[in-house]
This record gives sequence, structure tokens and C-alpha cells, in this order.
Amino acid sequence: MSSAQPTIPPDDPKRRLTVAQPENLSHIGLVGGTYTITVTGEQTAGRFCVIDMHIPPGGGPPPHRHALEETFILLEGQVEATFRGQNSTVRAGEALNIPANAPHQFHNASGEAVRSALHLLSCRAGEILFGGWSSGRHSYLTSAQAL
Repeated sequence: MSSAQPTIPPDDPKRRLTVAQPENLSHIGLVGGTYTITVTGEQTAGRFCVIDMHIPPGGGPPPHRHALEETFILLEGQVEATFRGQNSTVRAGEALNIPANAPHQFHNASGEAVRSALHLLSCRAGEILFGGWSSGRHSYLTSAQAL
């Protein structure tokens, strides 16, 4: 059994600090909510992205799946999440992780707006949000009809 510690790679001076300033971010209305990419995959060398989601009562995407891991941290409100056909209620302060390729849906069934931070791993969020549902193409998303 080896006791050697893993080596930390050297700093990459080409990478920059990212500070998301609300006045410099783009917003997109999509599937009944407003999505704001606060940290892009480009800014993290493709490792992840962060999306600020505002979901009004009744909002949320239809059942779908995609080839990336997805983690929500609910900041305000509550959503009904369906994962492989099983329903759960997720409340403010709770986190939810959805494995890649698993069919899922989330829906704001409450009377209050929901705010959530969405963290996508192995992300290409711009292509998903701006090139997927928003244009009708589903290169990384599979709609309910295909589940």
C-alpha cells in the first residue's frame, strides 16, 4: 500500500478569475423560466458551468434527459422533481443530483417563484440552452417522446 500523496498539477496562468456581475450576464426565457449562465464552460476550461434559474409557478421543462451530470441547489422555493418516474419534493436549502442520461423533470408546483443554482458537469451549457430547446434541436437533450 502506497502512502504517496497525489501530485497537484501546476497553476495554469492562462486561466482567469471569473466574477459574475449581474449587469454583464445574458438571460434567456426557456421552458417557462429565466436562465442565466453565470459561469460558462469556456471560463472553466469545460469542467463545469453554473446557471441561475428563476422558475415561476407552473414553470419547468418537460421530461427529458441529457448526456451530462446535473446538480441543483435550491436557493428559494420548492420544486417537484421526477427522476426515473419517481416524484420527490425538493425545498430551499436542499440539493439534487441527477446522473447523466437519466430521465427527469422538475416543475414548480408551488404558488411562489423558485430560484436555483444549477451546476452542470462536463458542460456545454451554451449549446444545451441556446442550441437545444431554444432552437428545437436536441443534440444533447432527448425529449419526452424519446424516453
